[in-house]
Amino acid sequence: MSEFVIVTGNSGAGRSHAANVLEDHGWFVIDNLPPALISKVGELADAPGSAISNVALAVPGGAGVDELLGAIAELRANASRVRILFLEASTPVLVARYESTRRRHPFGDMGLAEAIEGERSALESVKAEADVVIDTSDLNVHQLRDRLVTMFGTESPSGGMQTSVLSFGYKHGLPLDVDIVIDCRFLPNPHWVEELRPQTGLDGAVSDYVLSQPMTGVFLEHLERLLALVVPAYVKEGKSYLTIAFGCTGGQHRSVAIAEEVGAILRRSGHEPAVSHRDVGRASTSG
Repeated sequence: MSEFVIVTGNSGAGRSHAANVLEDHGWFVIDNLPPALISKVGELADAPGSAISNVALAVPGGAGVDELLGAIAELRANASRVRILFLEASTPVLVARYESTRRRHPFGDMGLAEAIEGERSALESVKAEADVVIDTSDLNVHQLRDRLVTMFGTESPSGGMQTSVLSFGYKHGLPLDVDIVIDCRFLPNPHWVEELRPQTGLDGAVSDYVLSQPMTGVFLEHLERLLALVVPAYVKEGKSYLTIAFGCTGGQHRSVAIAEEVGAILRRSGHEPAVSHRDVGRASTSG
């Protein structure tokens, strides 16, 4: 049976770009699909002799919410796997995007900001059903592509939950679309070691410094036990994606080293996490 991804969310948040990325990675994509046709596409994809295995359906955010939720429920009742990808962005960002394209917002005849907020409110029930929510406010097209490829470019061997580990710097803002956030700023900071300052947690000297701290060992022991408890529970609950984020001040040293180590811990447990470092390479005045 085919697997389906419903791509929806705020108008202007990147739905069409996401559809293009999925198409580039082998998904059969239909953009601007009315909710009423979702079940019909599902029937055709699962018809005898169909060669379609992965189907991405991009549904406009301004579509009827009740109709969309009903169509998703019907598809989930008949398909082997259905996931919802919800894209959102802040109102100022969406206003800027619409003003740069001079396109009319699809959500009613009202002011632009009012239309954006009206659509956002209407879509709350769809967002609540989403398997993954991505805030594209601070993502360029290349960063969004990388996120989507990590999630949808390859499937986990079991077809189960896909796990991601992310490092970030608090000075650059909290990542909004993660499940677990752990603050690593309690660890000694390599930034204050002059020879380590220009390096990152991907470099052996920095990694050795962070991992050799007595507190780090205790922390990782407790964290490994926690992950052994909660990750299988997430799988049992049917969660499709789990993202664990580790933060330090600048996202260069401590969080990077810890994220790499946690990736290794998860691999030893039989998972295949994607490990990424959001802020490595950004100018930083602290580690």
